[in-house]
Amino acid sequence: MKRMKPWQGACAAAAFFVSAGMTSTVFAADVAGIDNTKWQYNAEDDVYYQTGITYVAKPADTNYETMGIFVPGAYMKATANGDGTYTAKVNKRGKAGSYTAKNAPVVMPVETPGYSAMTPPSGYVSDVSKFTKEGMVYLYAGARGRDHGAPAGVTDMKAAIRYLRQNNKAVPGDKEKLFSFGMSGGGAQSALLGATGDSPLYQPYLDAIGAADGSDAILGTMDWCPITSLDVADEAYEWNMGLTRQNLTPFEANVSKELATAFIGQLNDMNLKDENGTPLTLEQSEDGYGQQGTYYEYMKGVVEQSFENFLQDTLFPYDSSENTQMGGPGGPGGPGGAGQFNGPRKMPRHPASTGADMSNAPSISADASQGGEPDFTKMDNIRRNGTEAAVTVSGVYETPSEYIAALNKPFHWIDYDIFTKQVTITSLADFARAMKPASKQLGAFDQFDRGQGENTLFGYGDGTGAHFDAVLGDIVRGSEYETDFAADLARLDALGTPVSVRLDMYNPLYYLLPSYAGYGTSKPAKYWRIRTGIDQGDTSLSTEVNLALAAAQYSPANQVDFATVWGLKHVRAERTGDPDDNFIAWVKACTTKK
Repeated sequence: MKRMKPWQGACAAAAFFVSAGMTSTVFAADVAGIDNTKWQYNAEDDVYYQTGITYVAKPADTNYETMGIFVPGAYMKATANGDGTYTAKVNKRGKAGSYTAKNAPVVMPVETPGYSAMTPPSGYVSDVSKFTKEGMVYLYAGARGRDHGAPAGVTDMKAAIRYLRQNNKAVPGDKEKLFSFGMSGGGAQSALLGATGDSPLYQPYLDAIGAADGSDAILGTMDWCPITSLDVADEAYEWNMGLTRQNLTPFEANVSKELATAFIGQLNDMNLKDENGTPLTLEQSEDGYGQQGTYYEYMKGVVEQSFENFLQDTLFPYDSSENTQMGGPGGPGGPGGAGQFNGPRKMPRHPASTGADMSNAPSISADASQGGEPDFTKMDNIRRNGTEAAVTVSGVYETPSEYIAALNKPFHWIDYDIFTKQVTITSLADFARAMKPASKQLGAFDQFDRGQGENTLFGYGDGTGAHFDAVLGDIVRGSEYETDFAADLARLDALGTPVSVRLDMYNPLYYLLPSYAGYGTSKPAKYWRIRTGIDQGDTSLSTEVNLALAAAQYSPANQVDFATVWGLKHVRAERTGDPDDNFIAWVKACTTKK
């Protein structure tokens, strides 16, 4: 059943904006082009670069709406100006790494954990060299964040992409081979860049900041732990982890169960299919949490596959203290244990269950302009108050059997057949209780006090939160929260858009699945690489799984590389290897195919 609303769909969207007194007409923005006399040069890394480039004609916030471009030195012919700058033009015969100045891909970081703002670079960023030495062009665009309200962040990044394409001749590289990559809220916005290419819903927002004409579609997207699909996120969270909650009041217990029940209908309306074309559906169960059906069995298989991958990747004795954000200690497979998305039992598997919270593993400065990796946990889990995982793993395990015994110490929930090498868990609820309990308060994304980052994201540009989940709003009717939900859900933003449309704009599945009205109104990416730590309590496991299923289902030509990583939480999770190295290898594989 299509989720049609009066203002949804490509034509309907245009009609809505016109009726609201706006125009959806695309106009040529008067944006200054790149000045080829202002290039700077880092001799140590052999990189030419420019920063402080304003990419829109009417910036809403000059603190963020500028960008930097970093290119391999071989791609430019330059003459020193005598003041530390260079006049440079593209060297069409230049070669670097696996590429030339003509066919080099462009990579774009989306460093927006918690949907925060992304500070643009003000000078040379040393971390770009790992990409430029491989021959890649690095587009580093600042963008507004959640305090500005959705869809500001994705709008800005789209504008930066359009600007780069408008200045195609001034910058080397193939602008049709553009890949975004991000983690957490950045993974979500990277996924949105992948799903929303050329969406008409964004045009009024692009017009408002004077974005350049042209396409903002990209070729590929790398998404680590993407916090997305916010239209069903509260419901999915309770379906997956609600049974782990403890000490709930009668009101809270009812809300949790009602949200889980609502997810059954939402999931079934999506009409998801597995790799064999089998419909994936949920059925109500005695506990009220929809713990049966083909979708339930599929998700159970995802968990079992993840553990099998861990055993495949890991050499025993296994030191659980070495289980970092980079995944297990070695193992077969491509980049980071990469593999095509073929569903459970055929897709790759992952690292060891740990009760220790590895989500602070990066623990690097959040100043992205200096090349640091943000502390995603601090940015995303704004409100925690959940249960603790039953399983705690520490120390060295000599054999898989010894490790599995540790997993089963609190209660028996996982088995491994050493002859068939098959893993079986008793239930998703037991897995969640053991390793993935609810860590966020009830109303995991649309919190009752409007205190989550997603509440701020769907606020109205003043940095305060607003409610956005209409299903939750219906559930709390008659309670003290009814008035607040009703008021927020009825508000319009500065361009006259209701929150339901802004929620669609920030939902990649709205564009990828035929069950949503946005299907067929955008140009989605062809290549998707999605990784998540299976233990994270930040979002339901269905979030990443559904994104992978939807991307694969969208087109037979789409190539989806998906994996859940055993034992890891909210980090740039990889089965093996370094996240950046694996991303680079994946981009190479996508762009150098015969």
